[in-house]
Amino acid sequence: MTDETGKYRKAASRTVSEQKTSKGQDKDGAGGHTPDVSANGADGKEGYPHAEAVAESVQGTAVPDGRAPTANGWLAPASDHVSPDSQNKSAAADSRTFCSSEHCDNPLSERPPRSLKERFRALRKGRLSRLDNHLPMLLMAVVVGVLGGYGAVLFKFVIKGVQYLFYGNTAEFLEFHSSVPVWATIAAPAAGGLIVGFLVSRFAREARGHGVPEVMEAVALHDGRIRKRVAFIKIFASAISISSGGSVGREGPIVQIGSGIGSTVGQLLKVGRPRQRTLVGCGAAAGIAATFNAPIAGVLFALELLLGDFGLAAFSPVVLSSVVATTISRHYFGDFPTFIVPEYEVFSLWEYGIYPFLGLICGLVAVFFVTVLYRTEDFCDAIKMPDPLKAALGGAIIGCTLLWFPHVFGVGYGGINLALTNGLGWKMMLLLIVVKIFATSLTIGSGGSGGVFAPSLFIGAMTGGFFGWCVGQVFPGVTALPGAYALVAMGGLVAGTTHAPITAILIIFELTSDYQIILPLMLTCIIASLVASTLKEGSIYTIKLLRRGVDIAGGMEQNLLRSLKVGEFMHADPPTIWEGTPLHDVIRAFQQRDTSYLHVVSSDGELKGIISFRDLRAVLSDEYLTHLVIAGDIATSRLVTVTEQDSIHCALGLMSKSGIAQLPVVDCDDSRRLMGILREKDVVHAYDRAVVQRQMERR
Repeated sequence: MTDETGKYRKAASRTVSEQKTSKGQDKDGAGGHTPDVSANGADGKEGYPHAEAVAESVQGTAVPDGRAPTANGWLAPASDHVSPDSQNKSAAADSRTFCSSEHCDNPLSERPPRSLKERFRALRKGRLSRLDNHLPMLLMAVVVGVLGGYGAVLFKFVIKGVQYLFYGNTAEFLEFHSSVPVWATIAAPAAGGLIVGFLVSRFAREARGHGVPEVMEAVALHDGRIRKRVAFIKIFASAISISSGGSVGREGPIVQIGSGIGSTVGQLLKVGRPRQRTLVGCGAAAGIAATFNAPIAGVLFALELLLGDFGLAAFSPVVLSSVVATTISRHYFGDFPTFIVPEYEVFSLWEYGIYPFLGLICGLVAVFFVTVLYRTEDFCDAIKMPDPLKAALGGAIIGCTLLWFPHVFGVGYGGINLALTNGLGWKMMLLLIVVKIFATSLTIGSGGSGGVFAPSLFIGAMTGGFFGWCVGQVFPGVTALPGAYALVAMGGLVAGTTHAPITAILIIFELTSDYQIILPLMLTCIIASLVASTLKEGSIYTIKLLRRGVDIAGGMEQNLLRSLKVGEFMHADPPTIWEGTPLHDVIRAFQQRDTSYLHVVSSDGELKGIISFRDLRAVLSDEYLTHLVIAGDIATSRLVTVTEQDSIHCALGLMSKSGIAQLPVVDCDDSRRLMGILREKDVVHAYDRAVVQRQMERR
C-alpha cells in the first residue's frame, strides 16, 4: 500500500463515519442536505449524501487507477460501468479492500496476508539488499586479510634470511654479538645501508623511512591509492635495514606493506573511493595484527591513526581482515606473546599516585625523541651526497655504536626483554634511552627503511625501568620492581609519539595478556599523550605531513581542497590586451568585455601585468592622458600567480593573503606564459562539487 493510497482511504473512512451518525436525518433531506441522486446506482437505489464530500476531500489529488471516490470507497472507472451486473462485479472486487459501513465497524479492511514468496522478495529488497551491498566488501576484506597475513609472515622470514646472510645466525643479536668480528659489525650495517639506499632511490622513494606518513597521505589526499611496487620494495628494503643492524622496527614497514596490498586489491577490482580507503585500512590492520599477534590493536591502529572512521562500514571489514591475518600468523608462529612479561602486581594503592608522574616523564621523552628524529633528518638531507653513499655512511656509524651497545640492534626486542625481567642496571637503561634515540634517528635520517614503533617501545621500556628504579629508591617496599614500570612506560612512549592513547593501551594489553596493568597503563598513556600533544604540534607520523602542507587534523574540507588541482577548474581563455594599447582603448575593452581584470601581454604573448578598475582611477580624472598612457604604464607588474599543478587549497590561501578574487594561472615551466585564470567562485564551485561527489559515493 502506498502512502498516497493510504491518504485516500483515510479520507473515505472519516466521511463514512460521519455519514453513519447522520444517516437518519439525511434520508429525508433534513439538516439542509439533499440526497445525491448522482451517487445512486443504475437501479435507482438510495445514494449516499456524503459521497460529494468524499469527492471534495480528495479534489485535486490523483485518483488511484482512475477510480471515483464514494462513501463505499473507490468505484471502478466510468468505462467499467456498462451494466448493473458489471457494477456489482466491480463492487465485489472492491470489497476486497473496502467494505460498506453497514456491514463492518471498520470501513477499511486490511489486505490479506502476503504469501511467503512475496514476503521474501520484500525482505530481499529491504534488509537483505543492505547485506548484498556489504557482502562484496567483506569478501574483499577476507582477501586482504589473507594476503596481509602472508605478507607479514613473508616479511619475518625475509628478515631472518637476510640476517643469516650477513651474520650466519638468525638468533637475537645480543646472544651472539661477542662472536662477530669488529670489522663485520661495522661493515654489515654499512653494506645494508648501501643496498637500501640504491633500492629506495632507484625504484620507490616512498619506501624510505617508516612509511606510515605516506600511507596517511595516500588515504587523505589520494583516495588510498598506493603504487603497486611500494609493498614489494618495502619488504626487501626494510628487511635489509633491520637485519644488517639498522636501529628500526618492522611495524611501520608492515603497515605500508599491508596498506599497499589493500590498495592494490582495490585498484585491480576498481572499487570506489570510500572502499579503496577502507581496503588500505584493512591491509594495515592485517599487518599490525599478524606482526604483534594483536588483532584488537591492529583494528584500533587502522581506525584511529589511518582512517579516522569508526563507522560500521569501515569497522566490519577492518575487523575481518585483522582476524584472518592473526589466524594465519598464529598458524606459523603460534599463539605466544611478543615479549617475556613477568607477572605484574600492584604492591600498594599508593602506586596509582606515582604513575601520573611516569606519564609526564614519558610525554617529555617522547617529545625529545620526535624532535631529535626530525632534526637528524634535516641535517642528513642538507648533506650533498648520493643517497646510497649517505645511507652507507649512516650504517657504518651505527655499526660502531653496536660495538658498545648491541642492545640497539634491529628491533631491539632482546633489550626490551632484559628491561622487563629486571636484567639491566639503571645506568645502562639511562644510557640506552639516549643511544636508541640517536641510533634510530641516524638510521632513518641517513636513508634507511624501517619503523619507529618498536624503537618507541624500546625507549619506553628503558625510561620506565629507570623511573622504576628511582621510585624504588625513594619509596622502598611500596613500589613494584622496575620491570613493571618498564612495561607500562612502553605504552606511554607509544602514546606520546603517536598521539594515539587508545591504540597504545590496547597493544600493550594484548602483548602482555595481563589485565592487572590496565589501570596504570590507562593513566600513563593518557597523561603522556596530553603532555606530548601540548608541547609538540603533530605526532611522529603527522609532522612529516605538516611539513608537506598536509594537515590530517584539518578535516575533510582541508584535504579535499588539497586534492583538487587548479588546472581542473581554471578558465583557459582569459581576457588579454596588448601592452602598447592606448588608454582609451583599454577603457573601451573594459566596457565591451564586461570584466574586472585585463591581463597585459607582450607581442610574444608573455604576461606583463594586470589592469583592474583600481588602476584606472588614477588616470581617468585627466582627459589629456587618454592618448598618452598605454596599458603597460598602468598595469600592476608584481603578480601573484599559480600553476596548473598547484592545489585549490594553495590558491585559496594566496587569494586570502593578497585580498584578490582572481589569480592568473601560468605554465609550470614558464612563469610568464599565461594559461588561464582562476576565480574565487571557481574555488567555491570546486569544493562544492567535491563534497557532493564524496557524499554520493558513500551512499
